[in-house]
Amino acid sequence: MAEAPGKPWFVYLVRAANGSLYCGISDDPQRRFLKHCSGQGARYFKTSPAQALVYVEQWPDRRQALQQERLVKKLRKCAKEALVASYVSEQVATELSPCDV
Repeated sequence: MAEAPGKPWFVYLVRAANGSLYCGISDDPQRRFLKHCSGQGARYFKTSPAQALVYVEQWPDRRQALQQERLVKKLRKCAKEALVASYVSEQVATELSPCDV
């Protein structure tokens, strides 16, 4: 499937109900997060539902987003939490969207 030229892609982290962080990529992280909330996303959320989209990072294309996703997935949990903390400090609390369950 060809992507539109210049369309940005995003690396995102979602907090699960058990406190873990799920890392993924999407061209629309808010839409993807809603899929995770509704049970149509990753199998990861079958045992611990998605709670909040806590980190989003924009990249120019899918390839670069995939490269960054690999790097983020290799990070220790404390480093991922630091990413979340830095992102949250830059955002208005209302922009973070918890699942409406």
